[in-house]
Amino acid sequence: MMKLLSAWVLFSCLFGMACAQSPQRQASDPLPADRIVAVVNDEVITYHELRTRLDLALSQLKRQGTALPPRDVLEKQMLERLVMDKVQLQHARDIGLRVDDTQLEQALQRIAAGNKMSLVQFREALQKDGIQFVKFREDIREEMTIARVREREVENKIAISEGEIDNYLSGDSAKGRASEEFEVAHILLRSPESASPEQIQQLKAKTDQVFERLKKGEDFAQMAAAYSDSPDGLQGGSLGMRTADRLPGIFSEIVSKLNVGEIAPILRSPNGFHIVKLVAKRGGATMPAVQQTHARHILIKVNEVVSEADARHKLSGLYDRIKNGTSFAELARLFSQDGSASKGGDLGWLYPGDTVPDFERAMNQLQPGVVSQPIQSPFGFHLIEVLERRVQDVSADRQRAAARQVLRERKMDEAYQDWLRQARDRAYVENRLEER
Repeated sequence: MMKLLSAWVLFSCLFGMACAQSPQRQASDPLPADRIVAVVNDEVITYHELRTRLDLALSQLKRQGTALPPRDVLEKQMLERLVMDKVQLQHARDIGLRVDDTQLEQALQRIAAGNKMSLVQFREALQKDGIQFVKFREDIREEMTIARVREREVENKIAISEGEIDNYLSGDSAKGRASEEFEVAHILLRSPESASPEQIQQLKAKTDQVFERLKKGEDFAQMAAAYSDSPDGLQGGSLGMRTADRLPGIFSEIVSKLNVGEIAPILRSPNGFHIVKLVAKRGGATMPAVQQTHARHILIKVNEVVSEADARHKLSGLYDRIKNGTSFAELARLFSQDGSASKGGDLGWLYPGDTVPDFERAMNQLQPGVVSQPIQSPFGFHLIEVLERRVQDVSADRQRAAARQVLRERKMDEAYQDWLRQARDRAYVENRLEER
C-alpha cells in the first residue's frame, strides 16, 4: 500500500491555551483602537489579533508557572509567530490544501473526548470561560492546516539512504542495549536564508546576550517564550523526553555530555543559532516487542472527476452495506482503488509507523471486527477494519524500517525549520508594530 500521508496536531496545548482565563476587560475600560500591525503578502494582521493571541499566551505561561517576559518583548515575538502562521496558511491556500468541515468536526469530537466531555459539554465549557466556540473552531482548523503543510512540504520529502540505515544499525543504540532518554529544551534564533555577514553578526550578538542572561540564572522557559523562533517557544522550548537518536542531529551528540540543568555552548546550524539545555534524563531499556495490527481497507480516491463529497458519500454507502452484512473483502475487490483491492483490501500485518498518524490513530482506536467511519488522506477516503492484533519481536526488516523512522525524526525538526526560513524569506512582510 502506498504510505498514507496525513498529520496530527497536538490539540491539548492549544486547548490549554484557550481554556486559560485571559484577563477580563472591565466594562468601563476603554477599547483600544484597532490598527494594522503587519502586512503579509496580500493579507494583514491587526492589533486585535495580536492582542488576543498575546493574552492567551500570557495566560498559558502563568498556568505553567513560567516567569513572564516583558510584554513588549513577547509582543514582538508573538507578531513574528503570527506572521509565520500566516505564511503557512497562505501557502496552503495557494496549493489547494484545506481542512473541510467533516474533518474539523471529527477533530473537535476527539478533543472533547480527550477532555472527557461530549462536544456539547465542551462547547459550553469554552463559552463559560469566555471563549467563542466559532473562533476556537477556526483556530483548530488553522492548526490542522499548518500541520498538513508541514507534512506535505517537509516530512514527506525527507529521504533516508540505505547507507544511513546501515550506519545506524551498526551503532550501539540499535543493538538492543540500554539507552538513556533526555528531556531537552532549546531556543532558536533563526537567520534569514540569504543573511549577510552583518546580519549573522547581529544575530550572534543577540544570541550571546540571551546565553549570558541564562548563564546568570534567568528562567529558560521565559527566555524561550520571549526570544525563540521555534514554534515550541511557548512551551519553554521543550522537545519532551527522547532518546538521543530521536533528537535533531545537531543536539544528539552534545546532550550526552551535559549534566542535568546545564546549558550547552551555542550551536550553529544553517537555520541559525541554538541554545540547548538538558532538563532531565533517565535510563532506558532494551527495545520491547511491539504490537502489530492486521488490517484491511477500502480506498476511494479524490481526483478531477471524483470530489471529496462524492468519495465520502460513496464510502458512506459502502459502510452501510457492510453494516448490513455485505462482505468487506468483496466490496474492497469491487470498489477499492488501492493495490490491496485484489486481496480484499488486506494490508497484512502493520507495525507502528507503517502508516502515518491519522490512519494509524484511527486504526488503533478500533476493536477487531469494527469498521471505521470514512477517514481522509491526501489520496482520498478510507474505510478501515482491524482483523486481529499480536505482539511480536522485531524482525530484521522491521529493524530497518524502525531505523528509517528514527532517522526521519532526527532530520524532521531541522528540515521544518529550514523550510520555514525559506518560506518566510520569500514572503513580503511589512512590520508596522512600532507605528503608533
